[in-house]
Amino acid sequence: MSALGGKTAVVTGASRGIGAGIAAALSSAGARVALIARNQSTLKDRASEIKGSVPISADVTDPSSVEKAIGRIRSELGVPDIVVNNAGIFSVAVAEETSGEQFATMLNTNLVAPFLFVRAFLGEMKKRGSGDIITIGSIADRTIYSGNVAYSAAKFGLRAVHEVLRTELRGTGVRTSLISPAATNTDIWNDVTVTDPVTRPHSKRPMLEAADVVSAVMFALTQPATVNIDELRLSHS
Repeated sequence: MSALGGKTAVVTGASRGIGAGIAAALSSAGARVALIARNQSTLKDRASEIKGSVPISADVTDPSSVEKAIGRIRSELGVPDIVVNNAGIFSVAVAEETSGEQFATMLNTNLVAPFLFVRAFLGEMKKRGSGDIITIGSIADRTIYSGNVAYSAAKFGLRAVHEVLRTELRGTGVRTSLISPAATNTDIWNDVTVTDPVTRPHSKRPMLEAADVVSAVMFALTQPATVNIDELRLSHS
C-alpha cells in the first residue's frame, strides 16, 4: 500500500500552482482528494488529471460559500484525514492605498477561510485520535515587508492560529504543521506590479518552485504518527 493509501484529504486552492501539486502528490500516494477552488472550468480540468479526485467549487473569500463546501466534503468524504489550507491571494500596496474592502478580502481568504475549514472537522479528528492539518504560510508570516499591510496581517494571524492549534492538539493524535515558503514561482505573482520605491524590495527572483513546497508538505505528512513537524521554513539557496 502506498504511503497515504486509504486516507482522505482536502486541498484548498487546488486548481493550480502549489495546491494542484499537493493534490496530485496526495493522489499518487494513495489518498482520495477533494479539490477546492473557485474557477469551475479549471477545477474540472484539474480533477480530470488527478485520479479519484472530487472537485468542489467554492469562493473562499465568502464564508457562506466555505460552509457549503464543507457540507459537500462531509457528504463526499466524511471527516477527512488531511486538511491542507493552501488557498490564498497576494497583492502589494502601501497602507493608505489599501481599501477596507481589500483588507477584508485578504483576511477572509487567507485567514478566516482556513480557520473555518479546520474548525469544521477538528472536534471529530480529536475524537478519532488522528488527522493532519497543513497550513501553507509564507516568509511574510514572520518577516515584515513594506506594502504588505493586509497580507502580513493575514499571514501573521495564520501563524498564530497554527501555534494555538499546536498547543491545543499536543497529545491528541492530531498533527498540525506550518509550511512557510519564501517567494514561490506561481501565478499569484501575475498581477503584482512593483513600481513604488517603498515596495520595490519585493523581488521576483530567485524564487522557489511549487514542487519545493509540495515536497515539504509530503515530508510532514509521511512522518511516523508520533512525529509532528511543527514548522518548515523554505528559502531559495
